[in-house]
Amino acid sequence: MDARVRLQDYVEESRIGFWFLGTLTWEKQVVKVALADLAKLLPEPELRCATVLDAGCGQGKALKLLKQQFKPVNLIAVDLDPHAILAARAEAKRRKLRPEFIEADCASIPLPDASVDLVFCHQTLHHLVRQEETLAEFRRVLKPGGLLLLAESAKAYIHSWVIRLLFRHPMHVQHTAPEYLEMVRRAGFEFSPANVSYPYLWWSRARDFGLLERWHIRNPPPHGLREETLVNLVARKPVK
Repeated sequence: MDARVRLQDYVEESRIGFWFLGTLTWEKQVVKVALADLAKLLPEPELRCATVLDAGCGQGKALKLLKQQFKPVNLIAVDLDPHAILAARAEAKRRKLRPEFIEADCASIPLPDASVDLVFCHQTLHHLVRQEETLAEFRRVLKPGGLLLLAESAKAYIHSWVIRLLFRHPMHVQHTAPEYLEMVRRAGFEFSPANVSYPYLWWSRARDFGLLERWHIRNPPPHGLREETLVNLVARKPVK
């Protein structure tokens, strides 16, 4: 663990959680689906970015997808967990990728100011205690006009019984979808409703995993009449 990180800021993932984050299910049903949805929120459909940062890269399941989507010259992967970094290195080698790996806290990234074109933060913020500091750090390393792609699980999901049972999170810092959006806005990013999505995916319905809807017992509640479990956002660092 990085010496600058206080113990109370770090919650180690459960064994089953670490295993699941390395599975094909995580890659295909979670990471790939999130990135496809975020791509629809981009200001340019065929956006290319010279330098892409995967913040909280975990076991590296997003690296190939980010390379395919944005064609970066420089791909950087940051994570605090040394075990995750080891797994991500192996994943990158298997995929014939050569990203730069940095073992560091996302609230203190050892990169220069305005050095990144795009930050991809997928299912990471809710693992962190210092969330506001992390968003400020994303803004610092992004170039003016650079983009933050944020995909988060909201409080309703993280507080569900099945997630409490299987995974580990700092429960006292979880937020609703609107609270995450407000936090990003307070950090100095710009976005409009067209840059926000509220996926209602089967795995995020921890009560029944969408089975009642698949069995046509009930219809899914529409946005505005449900507490959102997921929020996806594309936000921009202002040019000035």
